[in-house]
Amino acid sequence: MRRVLYISGTRADFGLMRRTLAAIDQSIELELGVLVTSMHLDPAYGETVREIEDAGFAIIERVPVPLSPTTGATMARGLGKMVSAFTDAILDWGPDLILLLGDRGEMLAGAICGLHLNVPVVHIHGGERSGTIDEALRHAISKLSHIHLPATQESAERIAAMGEERTQIHVVGAPGLDGLTETDTSGFAEFLATTGLDPERPFALVVFHPVVQEDRACDSQMETILDALRHAGIAALALQPNADAGSEAIRSVLARRARPGEVAVLRHLERGQFVGAMARCAVMVGNSSAGIIEAASFGTPVVNIGSRQNLRERNPNVRDVSVERDEIAQAIAAALKGGRFSPDNRYGDGQTAVRIVRLLETLSLEREVLDKVNSY
Repeated sequence: MRRVLYISGTRADFGLMRRTLAAIDQSIELELGVLVTSMHLDPAYGETVREIEDAGFAIIERVPVPLSPTTGATMARGLGKMVSAFTDAILDWGPDLILLLGDRGEMLAGAICGLHLNVPVVHIHGGERSGTIDEALRHAISKLSHIHLPATQESAERIAAMGEERTQIHVVGAPGLDGLTETDTSGFAEFLATTGLDPERPFALVVFHPVVQEDRACDSQMETILDALRHAGIAALALQPNADAGSEAIRSVLARRARPGEVAVLRHLERGQFVGAMARCAVMVGNSSAGIIEAASFGTPVVNIGSRQNLRERNPNVRDVSVERDEIAQAIAAALKGGRFSPDNRYGDGQTAVRIVRLLETLSLEREVLDKVNSY
């Protein structure tokens, strides 16, 4: 039986991977362990480790790291702490594979450890473009990883162009699409009423994360978005951002601008609630990858703001705008007038977990997989 270690640091990565992790956990050929760190363990971000516990997955280690103040320096220091603690956890549990998703520092720390400890690293969602610090981290993780599971063929070609062996690249789709449209959202109207918003009134789902290179402008950017929503005359269900540099400024603006019936601000949404919001909102506004990847499965119109998702593959439901009030308001108005799109998603067919489990069960783990040489 192969031991698979998944590293999870945020509500987002766990929500996207939950179906895949459950499939791994149910495989008779695989044993799943989850290393939990970062935002999961901080009450300020909802202490979302409880969702992992409720799912029944084995947590092999908890690695808390300081998240405050929300600066680039805190992020860099946290990376060092994670590498040290992850190393001890990996040596203690002895995984055969390390499974990573996306582009956050927690995943980079895991890739560094796997490379140095001779444990094959499997990276999901590599090869994507975004043009910010996320892209640099994502490509760094790919270069440190041994096996690549991109969501699309375009991403696979980028990974190959980076010098990775094509025999180690397998297109599997986006794991966040698995079971997405089957999620029970029947109680969402009742939940929405508890936030103070009128369930009968159209609302925007607002998810805006900081761009680290623009951390000094995050407060004014959030102010601009809320001004645009008010100008467009639509209520907002706003989710607090991740813990990256600049996030505290966004949270401060959201707290100050919250208004009963107009702007409801939540620290955390459980996966089912978030999916319900994405499926039921009139428009999704912000810069979350969920708007780029998942929202298309519901045909939800998306107003994508700023540079965080720059150059990522788009579905037809996405409108890109700069951080300008009138431009955002006009895009929201156009989205409301145009209504929903036909559900269609270039990121996959909802069968990603099956593909990933099959690969994890059968991929060769002979020593040769650890030999990484650029193939120019």
